[in-house]
Amino acid sequence: MSLRTLSRALAGTLLPLGTLQQAPGGLSSAAAAAASGGGWRHAWRRFSAAAEGEGETISVTFKDEKDGSEKTVRVPLGKSLLEAAHDNEVELEGACEGSLACSTCHVIVEDQEYYDKLPEPDDDENDMLDLAFGLTDTSRLGCQVKCQRFMDGIALRIPSASNDQQ
Repeated sequence: MSLRTLSRALAGTLLPLGTLQQAPGGLSSAAAAAASGGGWRHAWRRFSAAAEGEGETISVTFKDEKDGSEKTVRVPLGKSLLEAAHDNEVELEGACEGSLACSTCHVIVEDQEYYDKLPEPDDDENDMLDLAFGLTDTSRLGCQVKCQRFMDGIALRIPSASNDQQ
């Protein structure tokens, strides 16, 4: 199968940036896995797991302002805070399913030192944060923050309400 045929067949398929690596024969290793019968889902899992640090986890604490509950969970590197919440039955809405089209996964980083180490929010995230309920100087969207080693021990507050303006 040629690269052109494969790209036409897979038009619209999304892979995260940085996961495609050139393989022998001109196909990316993800495309080669898909073409060899592994399928894109298999290729996605393979590259996603490698990017996450092969099983390494960090500790993340979610504090819910609605009921005062607190839950500390272990989260694999590379997962978003929204995914971490959903995987661990923490009530964080995420109405747009992480597509950066709402502010319902708004979290507040409790420690300024952790917040300062996070990558800067881009313009699209800042636009959505402007709609968030209870916005603070350390607010972020959970769908946009991927877990990294330096975040081990981070504590996040989940505001008591959300603003679902899409």
